[in-house]
Amino acid sequence: MRHSSVRGEGAPAPAADGISGGGTDSAIPRQRGRGGRRGDGVPRRGRRRVLRWVATTLALLILGTAGAGYLYYQYMNGNIRTDALNLGDNKLSAPKPNAFGQTPLNILLIGSDARDGDENKALGGASDTFDGPPLADVQMLLHLSADRSNMSVISMPRDTLLKMPKCTEPNGKVHQASRGLVQTNESLSRGGPGCTVAAWQELTGIPIQHFMVIDFKGVVSMADAIGGVPVCVQQNVHSRTKDGKGSGLKLKAGENVIQGEVALQWLRTRYGFEDGTDIGRTHAQHLYMNSLAREFRKNAKLSNPVKLNSLAQAAIEAMVVDTGLNKIDKLYDLSMELKKVPTGRITMTTMPWIYSPQDSNRVEPKPVEAEELFRMVREDIPLDGQGTAQPQPSAGASTAPSGAPSTAPTTPPAQDPAAPPAKIQVLVRNASGGKNTPEARAKGRGSDIAALLVSKGFARAQADGQTAGEDTSVVRYASLDQAGDAQVVAAALGLPATSVVRSTDVSGVTVFVGKDWRTGNAPTPPPPAPTKAPDSARPLNGDNDKECMAIQPGFTW
Repeated sequence: MRHSSVRGEGAPAPAADGISGGGTDSAIPRQRGRGGRRGDGVPRRGRRRVLRWVATTLALLILGTAGAGYLYYQYMNGNIRTDALNLGDNKLSAPKPNAFGQTPLNILLIGSDARDGDENKALGGASDTFDGPPLADVQMLLHLSADRSNMSVISMPRDTLLKMPKCTEPNGKVHQASRGLVQTNESLSRGGPGCTVAAWQELTGIPIQHFMVIDFKGVVSMADAIGGVPVCVQQNVHSRTKDGKGSGLKLKAGENVIQGEVALQWLRTRYGFEDGTDIGRTHAQHLYMNSLAREFRKNAKLSNPVKLNSLAQAAIEAMVVDTGLNKIDKLYDLSMELKKVPTGRITMTTMPWIYSPQDSNRVEPKPVEAEELFRMVREDIPLDGQGTAQPQPSAGASTAPSGAPSTAPTTPPAQDPAAPPAKIQVLVRNASGGKNTPEARAKGRGSDIAALLVSKGFARAQADGQTAGEDTSVVRYASLDQAGDAQVVAAALGLPATSVVRSTDVSGVTVFVGKDWRTGNAPTPPPPAPTKAPDSARPLNGDNDKECMAIQPGFTW
């Protein structure tokens, strides 16, 4: 199945009417260009233009306002396109419910740069990429808190390098795990969005229950249906370089209400915003999303059944979703959950990053701070710093999972029961040097923990002589018939159930003794979790309607 969205800004769509507040529109011919690197922001790849935006979020928010028009789009069930949720071996269980039985919800929002239809080709340009393999050029994880009081969004720069997991398509085709680091946007071409989900789970440890993908024409049609979205720029801006690169966006300083292809240009713009990098583009997308959410909450014309039907149809036709969202009623139930969050408790962030040591034109997760952000989501801690010591049910939030598949627990894969400890073969590997901030490994940790296991009845435990680097200790296993054994080993060592992971990197149950266990017979307890997103994540509150995009020197008029 092909999925579409956006590939960079080098082939801009013609400007269109739809800018209020003084925007200037003109027909601009499409240009092909090669990206470079400007300032000190994230680099980009010339021809691999970036998507427009995870307007999947638009689809979610649109549906969230469409309760009154629910019956109008029942007939659209047949138009919903689906794909497999997770193509990786590591199928994480659903997030743990809180003390009130409420379950967090994690949705991966994906923008593909595929150009596989006449309208998407016209909007996306770059004819040399038509019908080529898709890239996941925009990836955002949306986390809805268990009590439905807040929402967090993490964007991952498209040029992030990470290790790609093994992905197996439903037809049996296997994409082997990468030997080294590869660019995250390549995940979509390894079987579809289910491999993007698998890559995120491997990196973050966050269980993802759903995904949504959007295309070019979806951004345009939904922006038209809503009637425009207010955005702000600090100066007049024209995204066009001397050699014809840029999105073509042309706006006057101050607030502009944008829609249609102008909205698409906004979401594509790199040249002209901040320092001309993908980080600036991501910030512009965050501004757009927050503004859109505010518009949905206050826009009275959404009570019009015809308008609601138009919005719903635009959303459905623009999306590809996982099989758990294959019916209108499931999307509706999901949207009602999302609607419970006030805009003042929506926090947009970007994964903290550093330039990659092996490729200065690419980035990697920033040690410590990226993991802090992921941990906050894993532990359902609000990114805005407004968490409470004890979980509290929010108004309208049920104390049991709703009937929507998005909040129902995931049934873990069937597994064989554990063998007696004396019969379980266990390898122990010294990984005590760490991963993100490596140091010299503690001598003999593999042998020490193997001896500890033998003393606990695991007679077949032994050090395997190999070394690795892990910040926290983990127990990996290769196949489902080893899962029960791995869990017993973890419990015997005092490791949490979350430390047990299926992996293609091992052939049997293997304990990786991490940096958290350099001495003694028990790992060091983790430090207290952060209470607020780090500044390097550039958090943006959903109620912030004063934020204006800074303009890159040389792109004013």
